[in-house]
Amino acid sequence: MTRRSTSLLVLIAALTALLLVAPDVLLIVFAGVLLAVFLHGGGSWIATKVGIADGWGIGLFLLGIVFALAAFGVAVAPAIAEQIDELTRRLPEAFEAFRDRIADFSWGPPLLDRLTPASFVSSEGRTAAVSAVSSTFGALGNLVIILFIGLYGALDPKVYTRGLTLLLAPSIRKNGEEVLRAAAATLRNWLSAQLLAMTLVGVLTGLGLWLAGVPLAFALGLIAGLLAFIPNIGPVIAVAPALLLAMPEGSTTLMIVLAIYLGVQALESYVVTPLIQQEKVSLPPALIIAVQLLFGVLFGILGLALATPIAAALMTIISLVYLRDYLDRETA
Repeated sequence: MTRRSTSLLVLIAALTALLLVAPDVLLIVFAGVLLAVFLHGGGSWIATKVGIADGWGIGLFLLGIVFALAAFGVAVAPAIAEQIDELTRRLPEAFEAFRDRIADFSWGPPLLDRLTPASFVSSEGRTAAVSAVSSTFGALGNLVIILFIGLYGALDPKVYTRGLTLLLAPSIRKNGEEVLRAAAATLRNWLSAQLLAMTLVGVLTGLGLWLAGVPLAFALGLIAGLLAFIPNIGPVIAVAPALLLAMPEGSTTLMIVLAIYLGVQALESYVVTPLIQQEKVSLPPALIIAVQLLFGVLFGILGLALATPIAAALMTIISLVYLRDYLDRETA
């Protein structure tokens, strides 16, 4: 066996062992890498436009994010926070009204038994999800770890790229650097496209619900925008609280709310996302749904949230390493 094959096998074996022993660690590290790609992409864009070093560009980008969050906090956060508090108070009441309404039907009790929160994720997924948010320092500690990984990775990505490629045989280190650059570019393109889609979904949903007179419209729009980070499945989850709140208002309001969510989702899925992905990154929808289901079952909520960017990066790696450098080199 050559040194090239041995280095690849050792690297794959190490990743497999870590995935089996501590999958939550890999997910948290990947979330940090995703944040690093986001910060480095924004900072590099500013540095190119202004003509400064990447480090200063990342600093300006972080400063802009802080100012934007501060402006959001001063302008609309109090109203949004008030609506979120009201939403958390009214949702249990709306769910109880929904239970009472369908309990009279013969199919109601079996359905209600399946609508408990524990039924949405398998036991394995719940275990991984709880482990991911409770191990080490808990959820807050994991968030801090993700922030530090993202910050250090954005400021000096070459150090970590060089460290990974040193694990490969010298003959394939150049190819390894190319694969890592391509994977980072794919994640950067996916992130920019997804952030645009999230903004569009949140604004249009909140505006549509507000015009329809639905209570807590802007809180529901914020939830819809955030859950749009999870393609395909996120919008389905986001519509549930809106339908629960609209149910006491009557069937007309219920149909209006459903039409708003379906309209926004159709606009995002069939118009905006295809246009964005022509310039960014295109992912087969059926493959993404399959990966989301797999990661949701295996790793819980965190796996479901990160399934799409992980699939995008893996598709790039497989395309370059397995298809281009191995299968396509088969002799006739």
